[in-house]
Amino acid sequence: MLQSIPSDWLWGLGGGLLIGLGGAVYLLGNGRVMGASGIIGGLVDGSGRSTWAERVVFLAGVFLLPLLLLPTMAPVDTHATSNVAVLIAAGLCVGVGTRLANGCTSGHGVCGISRLSLRGITATVFYILAGGLTVVFFRHLLGVI
Repeated sequence: MLQSIPSDWLWGLGGGLLIGLGGAVYLLGNGRVMGASGIIGGLVDGSGRSTWAERVVFLAGVFLLPLLLLPTMAPVDTHATSNVAVLIAAGLCVGVGTRLANGCTSGHGVCGISRLSLRGITATVFYILAGGLTVVFFRHLLGVI
């Protein structure tokens, strides 16, 4: 008897392809690497004043496209915690970490690795390792998430 193969991985594949396509278009369109934390950081600290319009358009697309697609999608269980304090703390830790690492998953992971950047590869190895250790500590040892 044939069993149905879970198709959840297709959403991850599709999302990854869209992020990669977005990174390629951003790089080809303006010659800069698409790093979401750098795009946001440039707006926050004022260093991106000269390119504020493209930064705002990029961020608008990041926030608005999922809202436009929401009516066509079925609900997905992300297995994220319902503890709002943990979600806020995690978001703040990610924000601080991306500033300390001078980049995030889109800049180092997607664009850096695809360009064979040693800095991007190294940063990606360390943030994946830190993420794994964080899950072990907070989920399995403390039971918080």
